[in-house]
Amino acid sequence: MNSATTTAGTKTRNSMIVVALCWVAVLLDGFDLVVLGASIPSILDDTAFGADTATITAISTAGLVGMTIGALTIGTLTDMLGRRWSLMVAVLAFSILTLLCAFAPNPAVFGLLRFLAGVGLGGALPTALALVNEFTPKRKAGSASTTVMTGYHVGAVATAVLALILLEPYGWRSMFIAGAIPALVLLPLMFRYLPESPAYLMVKGRRDEAEKIAAAHGLELDAEPVDEKPATRVNPIKALFDRSIVRTSIAIWVTSFMGLLLVYGLNTWLPTIMREAGYELGAALTLLLVLNTGAIVGLLVAGRVANKIGPRTAAIIWFTCAALFLALLSIKVPYGVYVLVFLAGCFVFSAQVLVYALTSAVYPPEARATALGWSAGIGRLGAICGPVLGGALLDADLASPWGFYAFAAVGLLGAIAISTSKPQRRETDSQPTSAAR
Repeated sequence: MNSATTTAGTKTRNSMIVVALCWVAVLLDGFDLVVLGASIPSILDDTAFGADTATITAISTAGLVGMTIGALTIGTLTDMLGRRWSLMVAVLAFSILTLLCAFAPNPAVFGLLRFLAGVGLGGALPTALALVNEFTPKRKAGSASTTVMTGYHVGAVATAVLALILLEPYGWRSMFIAGAIPALVLLPLMFRYLPESPAYLMVKGRRDEAEKIAAAHGLELDAEPVDEKPATRVNPIKALFDRSIVRTSIAIWVTSFMGLLLVYGLNTWLPTIMREAGYELGAALTLLLVLNTGAIVGLLVAGRVANKIGPRTAAIIWFTCAALFLALLSIKVPYGVYVLVFLAGCFVFSAQVLVYALTSAVYPPEARATALGWSAGIGRLGAICGPVLGGALLDADLASPWGFYAFAAVGLLGAIAISTSKPQRRETDSQPTSAAR
């Protein structure tokens, strides 16, 4: 009995190590969300570097375009080449290119490096999400995605704190050196402890390897052997357009666009919009911290709700509530605004992650990383549009109250889009499940 208990505990620990490594990889995405914005004042003050506001905008856009390309391409390659090496290469590429950003001699080189770093980082998120879902019991699939995505917001908050420590004494280049440091620890740990996904190995006909990894992590595999001929496997991109699922694919892409438009639009412009609404600068910046704190709490709650009612239904509710609380921000309430912003953060950020949870649930293992990559990649187009929308409203002097209404409308469109997805539960038989209860 004691031996069995120890074995079960070891299996649980092994699975938790996989989740932890993927969590740190996602944290790097959170770093990237904040690092440029936090460094902009210092970059603009660096007269020798020679960047202006328009140049910074172009650099920011280049990074997001790189992420879009990385999510679409590396996500697809992950289904062809495997999760483990794809994630390690993505982390290595992002870290090296981020380090090189610290030594960029001019804005043109800096922009190119940010673009290339974005390609690497864009592929890390869908690969990490695919791995986590494939090492998690089906009954906990919703909380698997939301839990690992807390790393995104922890990374954002930690980077903002890091900026307060490094920027004034050491300048903006120190931020990009710091951004490369996690790879020194993460990559050796990944090489030692990160296994290949049993679901991926099964698809490739490598059942013996899959069984060994599944046994070490407390997973059960489908009892029926899979086809041993990889050449006959479904094209992962073609699978997204299969007649049985294309409606859901389109719904996921549109919703992901709306979700990341909200995430990046609000993180970029919320303090400015709140100032336009009459709040002091200090309060406006505090509200940004409250927004991201709400995001972490919302992720933990959303995952558990999705486990109970399914990620599709949860996503509809979450986008609807996000729209409601964003619209309510147009009402100026001196102290109640902190509650409204916290609740908006709870729903806005986790709504997008529920889209990833739905994506993981409805696609088969041979197309799962590709589907996540396309969801994240098309969503990055929304990430580009979010700051543009906020900036346009500010330029037109319409930020308050119409900025709140515009972002609320985006949330409502997200709810409508995800509700058009096919109401089905398609958790493939080949996905591993937990052996221990």
